[in-house]
This record gives sequence, structure tokens and C-alpha cells, in this order.
Amino acid sequence: MAEKDIVKENTPDELGTEPIGKLLLKYAVPAIIAMTASSLYNIIDSIFIGHGVGPYAITGLAVTFPFMNLSTAFGAMIGVGGSTIISIFLGQQKHSSAKKVLSNVVGLNVVLGLLFMIFSFIFLDPILYFFGASDVTIGYAREYMQIILLGNVVTHLYLGLNSLLRASGHPKKAMAATFLTVILNTILDPLFIFVFDMGIQGAAWATVLAQIVSLVWLLKIFNNKTEVVHFEGKYISFDKKIIRRALSIGLSPFLMNFAACFVVIIINQSLKKYGGDLAIGAYGIVNRVVFLVIMVVMGLNQGMQPIAGYNFGAGDIGRVRRVLKLTIYAASIITTTGFLIGELLPTFVVSMFTTDSELIKLASEGLRLTVIAFPIVGFQMVVSNFFQCIGMAGRAIFFSLSRQVLFLIPGLLIFPTFFESLGVWISMPISDFVASIVAAIMLIDFLRKWK
Repeated sequence: MAEKDIVKENTPDELGTEPIGKLLLKYAVPAIIAMTASSLYNIIDSIFIGHGVGPYAITGLAVTFPFMNLSTAFGAMIGVGGSTIISIFLGQQKHSSAKKVLSNVVGLNVVLGLLFMIFSFIFLDPILYFFGASDVTIGYAREYMQIILLGNVVTHLYLGLNSLLRASGHPKKAMAATFLTVILNTILDPLFIFVFDMGIQGAAWATVLAQIVSLVWLLKIFNNKTEVVHFEGKYISFDKKIIRRALSIGLSPFLMNFAACFVVIIINQSLKKYGGDLAIGAYGIVNRVVFLVIMVVMGLNQGMQPIAGYNFGAGDIGRVRRVLKLTIYAASIITTTGFLIGELLPTFVVSMFTTDSELIKLASEGLRLTVIAFPIVGFQMVVSNFFQCIGMAGRAIFFSLSRQVLFLIPGLLIFPTFFESLGVWISMPISDFVASIVAAIMLIDFLRKWK
């Protein structure tokens, strides 16, 4: 088969021709399953650690959340920016440019992954104390992060290539890669923690080894010459224009994750001050549960991304508007479901993580408060992602920062001084509500001008 025919066969032209509803199902369902599975293996880690190591180990794990968010911030900046550009290039039929993006994403992930690992190892203990660790929990947090940091480059490459695979027209393969990671992690977790008695380090090793296996498979896919987007020697070099554009678009998720890291630090410090180590552990559990719902919406957004990006690149604005509308509807249903579960079944959900009665009580109360504004959170998330999908970095950055920086952080600094630990919990739904109102106003204004 000639290369011209291969390109024609594998180009995702369906993004510009198939019905929007059918496309969103095709691209979003695998992404939702993959993101849910990804979140589930984090939950599985917490469950095994909670039952196999103890309640303070859960707190130690919660202390590492800002670290994980910070690492993810750098990976997301590259992966999301690269995948957005690839979608637009494919819509414009610029296949050689898409191949250049692939090599640049890999190179940037390696460089930033190594730099993050080295810096973190040098200042590990001071960082963990700053993130909310105490003398009781620092040992657990340190043991976990030492292993995770060793695999930092692997994690960045795995997440980045998975995002590019989805953007290049292979949502099912991207889902399969995530499933492979989840299955391996689920098998290795109890083996390392209980059979080999490796404690919290066992959970970290399970995560890293599972990602290594999936990364090998992803690299094999992108080495396949029949793929439109694949590694090609003449395109393996750093391109300043692509790097600058990818970082510009990826700056939105980077700032969102960076802000999330800072927010968790403030939350941990406030809960440590007003509630103690177990209060941080309670937030760790709530964060895992809430993150599961958020990841479902993120999967939906990932399904929207190649459709919106391709059609925006092709100049078909009507299809862009339709996919935005459908995604908002679906996201609102998802977050409303999370609201109902959090309000009606909090104790049942929290009890999966621990048998400690005090920790269950604290986490159940926190979960109820956290999800109060969830019915409208899905809308705000989709609007933020939409501007990122079509390459409008400025608006995407504003939406990403509005909830975290403009509304949540001030609330976390003010409310606990009056309501102590309760003030920490109520800050979250209040910021969600205000950020959603701002998103609605700005989206309506944009759509009016877009006509």
C-alpha cells in the first residue's frame, strides 16, 4: 500500500462529516471509561493503603496530592497543548506538522520530567512538611513519593502519548492503554502490600510498573508507519514554534493543576491547624471520591477536544457549537449524579476506604459539604475546556484560574478564621457556584459575538 493511500485510510476525516452525537459517543465513551479507570486505580491505592497500612497512611498519601498535582501540571501542559495542535493540524490536513508535534511532546516530557524529579529529590522532606505532613505522617509520604519520583519521566510520557493517541483518532486504543495500567496496578497492589509486605512503597511500585508496561505499548503504536501520526526520523527535533504554541495552549491546564496544588496545600495546612492529621486524611478520602466524578467529566471533555479542534481548524463553526452544547448537557448529568451520591450515601462511600470510626465521620461530613454545588460544576468545566480545545489560550487560562485563584483561595483564607475546619469545607462549593456564574456570563457574551 502506498504511503498516500495509508494516510487517506487513517486520517480521522469522520470528525468533520459524521453526526456530532455519534462522534461524541465514539470519542467520549472510551475517554470516560479510561479516565474513570485511571481514577479508580488511585481509589484502589487508597483502599489498599487504608486497610493494609492504616488511617495515618491515608493521611500520608493525602499529603502527596499536591506533589502529584504539580507533576501532573507539567505533564498536562505538554500533553494537552500537543494534542490540541495535532487535532487542528489534522483538520487542516497538515500531517507532517502533526508528526513534528509528536516528537516535540516526547522530548519536552523527558526534559521536564527529569528536571522535576531531580529538584523534588533534593528538597523532598521540606516540600512534604510544607504540603501538610507532620512527624507522624512524613514517613509514609516520603516512602511513597520516593518511588513515584523515580518513575516521573515514565508518568509524563505515558500521559502525554495517551493524550496524543486520542487526538490522532484512536480513542479506543487510548482507553485500552489506561485499562492496561489499571488492571496491572490492581493486581500488583495487593501483591506488593500484603504478600510482599512492602507497605505504602508497594502501592507506589505498583503504579510505576503498570505505567511502564503501558508506555512500551504506546511507543510501539507510534512507531507504526501506517499511522498518520508516527515517529519519523526527519521530524525528530525541537521546533521552537510548535513548542511555544503547545506551551501557550497547555498553559491553561498547567495553571489549573498548579493552582490545585496550591489549594490543596492551603487546605491541608488549615485542616492540620483546626482538625489534626485525621482531618487531612478525611480530605484525602473526599478528594479521591470527588476526583472520580471530575475525571468522568474530564473524559467527556477529552472526547469533545478532537471534534471541536478538528472542526474549528476546518472552519465549520456550526459543528463546533453543536458539540459544545451536547457536552454541557452530558457533563451536567454526570455532576448531578455525583451530587446525589455524595448527599445520600456519604457514609457508605467513605467506609470503603477505612474502618476507623472517627475518620469515617469526618470524611462523610466533608463529602456532603463538598458536593453541594456539583449540579453546575460540569458546565463550568466544559466551558473552560472548550476554549482550550479551539486554541483560545487566554480565555481558557482565565476560566482555569477563576475558580481556584479568584474564588477558592480567598475563601480558604477567610472562612476558616470564623468557622475553623467547617470554613475549609464550605469554601469549595461557594467557589464552584461563583465560578459557574462567571463562566455562564462569559460564554453567552462570546457566543453572541461569534454569530
